[in-house]
Amino acid sequence: MNYTLHQLQIFLKITELKSITKASKALFLSQPAVSIQLKKFQNQFSIPLTEVIGRQLYVTEFGKEIAEAAEKILNEVEMINYKSLAFKGEVAGRLKISVVSTGKYVMPYFLSDFMKDNKGVDLVMDVTNKESVIKSLSENKVDFSLVSVVPEQLKLNCLELMENKLFLIGNGDTNISISASNDEIFEQYPLLYREEGSATRNAMEDFIASKDLPTRKKMELTSNEALKQAVIAGLGVTIMPLIGLKNELKNGDLKIIPFKGLPLITNWNLIWLKNKKLSPTAEAYLDFISSEKDRITAKNFEWHESY
Repeated sequence: MNYTLHQLQIFLKITELKSITKASKALFLSQPAVSIQLKKFQNQFSIPLTEVIGRQLYVTEFGKEIAEAAEKILNEVEMINYKSLAFKGEVAGRLKISVVSTGKYVMPYFLSDFMKDNKGVDLVMDVTNKESVIKSLSENKVDFSLVSVVPEQLKLNCLELMENKLFLIGNGDTNISISASNDEIFEQYPLLYREEGSATRNAMEDFIASKDLPTRKKMELTSNEALKQAVIAGLGVTIMPLIGLKNELKNGDLKIIPFKGLPLITNWNLIWLKNKKLSPTAEAYLDFISSEKDRITAKNFEWHESY
């Protein structure tokens, strides 16, 4: 056997993505280069690692076992690198964070300075839906998660980072002549929803129910970005977080519609399992964010506080 770490990395990525094309893009390599390395790696085994049926690549049972071994080897090599940096007094290791979709407008600002100051830290940030965030946290696959509503079914530690404000939003041409206390807006314009289970949708539905507001035909979209574009296009109005609307409000593509009882205010929370033993890297990040969160909020989200 004379395989290289590079070949292990390529083979592992192929098994993860089930595609040479996708693996080449993920690794920033050409497709022929990935194919050549896979062939060289395969030549060291008498049993097939992969097979192509039709146009789909499949990993054989033997290939799956080799992939598991490759992952262990690469993790050990990574740990050697981290230990080398830690021995020199540097923070080194992997930091894993899962973030609800709207949190992508928040979390990078609370990571930037820490990552700049700690070159030995590798960041894995998964931006996904609320259900997946809670699942990854409950299965101990991440160090921290960012949510706007803290799940009650888990025993968690929680650190508030900043406010999350939800307003009634229409596009720049929405002409509202009614008073802020009038609910006719919900009769005049279709209401756009996030998908079921979304914290944004739950907050909006609770508000509508508490006010006994009438609603016209509803449309459902699976991300805040899609929701935002639908409102800009004039498909209707919605209640959504302010945090991702800075440029659209500034450009006049969207406007806040005053309405009694709004904004709804929650908090962006960094959460982690109560019984989790944090790694030195995660501990270092928690120390950083605990002491710097107010400075980061003031520096990057002053516009948010003005609404």
